[in-house]
Amino acid sequence: MSWFYLLLASIFEVGWPFGLKIATFSNYKILWIIFAIIAMALSGIFLYFAQKGIPIGTAYAIWTGIGASCTFLIGVLFFNDALSLMRILGILLIIAGIACLKAGS
Repeated sequence: MSWFYLLLASIFEVGWPFGLKIATFSNYKILWIIFAIIAMALSGIFLYFAQKGIPIGTAYAIWTGIGASCTFLIGVLFFNDALSLMRILGILLIIAGIACLKAGS
């Protein structure tokens, strides 16, 4: 169940930068900021539950790695963020690190 909580924490980890990005150009800034705050809170709560069964270093690294990777993809796909070979390599290294942490736990 801890890995499921970590997955939920990671999904909500993506929610807060997404909400803040939308708030920068939306007419509903306050609502998107509230969305971001709720996503932050839920992300932290699920990370707390995940750490009951997963070592803190592994849980935190996977949580931030999934959050960073998915946020990168959202930025490229929906917000025209730059896509270069070096940026792709960086994300692939993060994903490789996540896989190593999961395999080692």
